[in-house]
Amino acid sequence: MRNGDDLEGFDGEASSASMISAASSPYQPTTEPVSQRRGLGGLRCDLDYLRGTLGRLKLAEVLLALTAFICIETIMECSPCEGLYFFEFVSCSALVVTGALLLLFSLNLHTRIPQINWNLTDLVNTGLSTFFFFIASVVLAALNHKTGAEIAAVVFGFLAMAVYAVNTFLAVQKWQLSSRQQSSRQSSDYIRARTESREVVHRPEIQRLDA
Repeated sequence: MRNGDDLEGFDGEASSASMISAASSPYQPTTEPVSQRRGLGGLRCDLDYLRGTLGRLKLAEVLLALTAFICIETIMECSPCEGLYFFEFVSCSALVVTGALLLLFSLNLHTRIPQINWNLTDLVNTGLSTFFFFIASVVLAALNHKTGAEIAAVVFGFLAMAVYAVNTFLAVQKWQLSSRQQSSRQSSDYIRARTESREVVHRPEIQRLDA
């Protein structure tokens, strides 16, 4: 029979062997939070953005542009057709671009491409969409044949223009705020760098150590 000392030695050897095997095992326990591993490739839907003002405006723009495009596509006859073709192009372009931006912002994909100024991109898109929806709706209203589909397209075109105009106003404010924050950050970095350089100049022992 093993005495107490032998059992203690055996337990110590077993624990040491288990520690060594655990360290050498390729299957190590992960400390990654479960919330970060959910989703496809780290993608997650930003519900705060969709519930916010800008997210709701983007959803409304996509729905209005889609409805206007469907209305214009139901028209089978036109003469002249220039106004109809222009309205079709504007509504389709706004739908595609705004839908892509909505997807990028709602999934936070824009944060993976920091080289692009997304606030300015959104501002340009909303501004151009407001302008072209206004022109296309006015032209279609002047050249339509008073059919139900054409009237509906004009109505949804002006509604889309109004929503894009509100989004443009908010996008201008957001872009100005981000520009001011960036300029203040750059100025604070410059002041910090100047302060550190002056401290080096006024401390000769640092210069002697560097030499």
